Amino acid sequence: MVWTGTWVAERLGVELIGDEELPALLGLALRRNPKRAHLLVSSVLGKHVPQRPAVVYGSGLALGRRVRELLGDEEAARSVVLGYAETATALGHAVADGLGLAPYLHSTRRPVAGVARAGGFEESHSHATSHLLLPEDPKLLAGDGPLVLVDDEFSTGNTVLNTIRALHERYPRDRYVVVALVDMRSAADLGRLDAFATEIGARVDLIAGAAGTVRLPDGVLEKGQALVAEHERATPVPHPRAPREAPVRVELGWPAELPDGGRHGFTPDHRDHLEEALPGMAGRLAEALGGRPDALGQAEETAAARDGAEQAEQRPAERAGQASDRPAELGEVQQAGKPGQASDRPAERAGQASDRPAERAGQASDRPAERGEVQQAELPEQAPDRPTTPPAGLRPRPRPRPRILVLGFEELMYAPLRLGTALEDAGHDVRYSTTTRSPVLAVDDPGYAIRTRLVFPAHDDPADGPGERYAYNVAGAGFDAVVLVVDSAADTPALHAQDGLLAQLAAHIPRVVLAVIPSYTPTVTPTDSVTEAPERSSMLPEPLRGPAFSSYAPEEVGWLLQDLSDVELEAPTEEREEAIQSGGAHYAESLPVEYQPSERYQELFQAALESSAARMACAVGTVTETVLAERSPRPVLVSLARAGTPVGALMRRWAQARHGLDLPHYAVSIVRGRGIDANALRWLAAHHDPADVVFVDGWTGKGAITRELAEAIKEFEGFDPEIAVLADPGSCVRTYGTREDFLIPSACLNSTVSGLISRTVLRSDLVGPNDFHGAKFYRELAEADVSVAFLDAVAARFDEVAATVDADVKELLAADRTPTWEGWAAVERISEEYGIHDVNLVKPGVGETTRVLLRRVPWKILAKRGAEADLAHVRLLAEQRGVPVEVVDELPYSCVGLIHPQYTRGATGADGKAVVSQ
Repeated sequence: MVWTGTWVAERLGVELIGDEELPALLGLALRRNPKRAHLLVSSVLGKHVPQRPAVVYGSGLALGRRVRELLGDEEAARSVVLGYAETATALGHAVADGLGLAPYLHSTRRPVAGVARAGGFEESHSHATSHLLLPEDPKLLAGDGPLVLVDDEFSTGNTVLNTIRALHERYPRDRYVVVALVDMRSAADLGRLDAFATEIGARVDLIAGAAGTVRLPDGVLEKGQALVAEHERATPVPHPRAPREAPVRVELGWPAELPDGGRHGFTPDHRDHLEEALPGMAGRLAEALGGRPDALGQAEETAAARDGAEQAEQRPAERAGQASDRPAELGEVQQAGKPGQASDRPAERAGQASDRPAERAGQASDRPAERGEVQQAELPEQAPDRPTTPPAGLRPRPRPRPRILVLGFEELMYAPLRLGTALEDAGHDVRYSTTTRSPVLAVDDPGYAIRTRLVFPAHDDPADGPGERYAYNVAGAGFDAVVLVVDSAADTPALHAQDGLLAQLAAHIPRVVLAVIPSYTPTVTPTDSVTEAPERSSMLPEPLRGPAFSSYAPEEVGWLLQDLSDVELEAPTEEREEAIQSGGAHYAESLPVEYQPSERYQELFQAALESSAARMACAVGTVTETVLAERSPRPVLVSLARAGTPVGALMRRWAQARHGLDLPHYAVSIVRGRGIDANALRWLAAHHDPADVVFVDGWTGKGAITRELAEAIKEFEGFDPEIAVLADPGSCVRTYGTREDFLIPSACLNSTVSGLISRTVLRSDLVGPNDFHGAKFYRELAEADVSVAFLDAVAARFDEVAATVDADVKELLAADRTPTWEGWAAVERISEEYGIHDVNLVKPGVGETTRVLLRRVPWKILAKRGAEADLAHVRLLAEQRGVPVEVVDELPYSCVGLIHPQYTRGATGADGKAVVSQ
């Protein structure tokens, strides 16, 4: 047998490095996902690869017993186990069973009317990302005992950190345990868990069945996407056979009031009730399958033999029972097929001494194996030999037990798994897997983990609308019967349609049995202790924070964004400008290549900071005191990412230094022409009084964002659209620190003065209807980062400007600050005088002019006579880009940047610099 990651490894240069058992636990596949091209395919999870139920269940049980050993019985009895939808719902449940004393809850993507949402979070690399937490008992997550979080793999840690942070802010506790089948963190991510634990002041342990990492070469995302595009048109689906019989529905006799899984919680008492009922339900399934374990095989032998020649002619890889051609199960990996040797990095396992061998999932110790545990020696499996051509005369012959697949449905994994273990206990030859919403490329090659794919429409009326669903490695795998287990919410006409899942299964497997479990709907008693968030808000994650996202300290700002750091979004400035002006793309759909300041430019920044820090501090104090006096005594600062974020952080620091206030501060995205991030507003409304929200930006230019915000806010009750800015040279707002157009040093740089965060991104293939807008965290620029140094330099001047601020604020509060919009009038005049005829290409003020020189294709710079002191960096950037600077009189701004009108790449000179207008 070859390793089921060989196909991907050879074509993309991907390496799997770590513990010796990794190749038996994981294969590789490719998927169409803009965030992560490769997929680690577990052979013991029971999702994509059919596996013996005892192996799947035993893997989780073993991990759960290790958690109990780590915690001790007293703490184990106080704990709660949380599993992740959709792939780890059964794994988490099995861990809870192994723990024995704890209730279980899994996240879900299915909203349930009337059930209070206890939280939500985001899975950054998943195909579908928003998770809900819907416990029937609102106190389930409110305790202070250990929280055990279970996922199939632990890679970047983003999902777990998002969850813990969201829940810790609401229900703080002292201890968390992270459990995964495999720990696949990169070297760069190894320290994040410890740093995070220190940040929140809690203990965070990690238990994994095996450890390693995936080594990805440069450009792997693009190469993977190209491979998917090349091969997806030829996705293998074995030639269907005419169905021999209609699917059969069986009444399981599922106990009344027993939950169908952990969506709303599953207690130890529920577990005992299920154990009592399993043998009877397995008996009813066995009867529908033909009674004795060998009855189905004898009844179907002649038909199977008749199909043997046809199957052999269709595709040799589909021959039932030919081990070398079907997807490998656990243990079926030749030594020569391993992609890498064990690394010298020991698996990081909580509560496990460094000299203690890894306790592999399902590996029995010297005690007798318990239910669900499978000794390692039992795991390798060879399928029974079957003929590839029919015997003479098509005579029936004795044969091994028929192969039965128990197929679960998306999040409904645990109930089908336990029905599978019960059938195994009764002597049947069973495999188990589940359908999924995750699209994965199928390639008919023994060295690839996903051999075949069935595609069918969603059949549970999903909240996010209709879409395709998938069943992998089912067609052509030699199954004699399939038991499809769904809940009643999924037993819809779409399931029974001509293109539905039942029809797809019947076309490839001789006997199809449908078992429907009643969908459990909690009886919820209203309580004052839990409040329902506004619609959709709790489907959103908690804010991202440093150091996991941004170089700011976690208390400085929470980013209401999604992390797109793994997505290639940068494009050359000239290409972006041409696409933007031609209407082929919006500026928010890509990112400019981050400007790397020269040594001379960095010196200019430091000089500007030194000379203007006191002026900055005075403006920060003035605008903050104005907000406290007029808007709210405890405002919620919401900065417009990213220019507003350093200002918001400084305002927060001023309120803390002068008044002892610990103000919340968040950063949100607003995009010209597209509006503010509506999901961010929903999150804010769910967690704060909208009347306390104060939007913060760095400066005004012509007031376009001010107008954009005012228009967008109309749909949301309670929010005040008035922006507080540091500088308002365009006279566009009432709340400001100054109306002078002076050099704000943070305008001189991009991400390296804004927490290493990119400008925000809004693109339909990356940002769904329930997602925050996106941004990237440029960790690789850490050596050039001055974000915190900038805040420190300005904050250091707070005391010396305090008296000036008090005087300025007193005068300001008594003044008429009605916006005159003189900046907008000046922009319209300039647009016409210079023949541009588009105000969007006129960028007034020092800050906006700097942005033009850093991000766009500048045409010329207008500099106000006498404003040289604030324009040294502008002149340097203009010189570097070959842009003329024209000195003018009667300009309400220190300078104005003009973007090249009607730009095409032909408008640049041979040296790549802008053409000088004649």
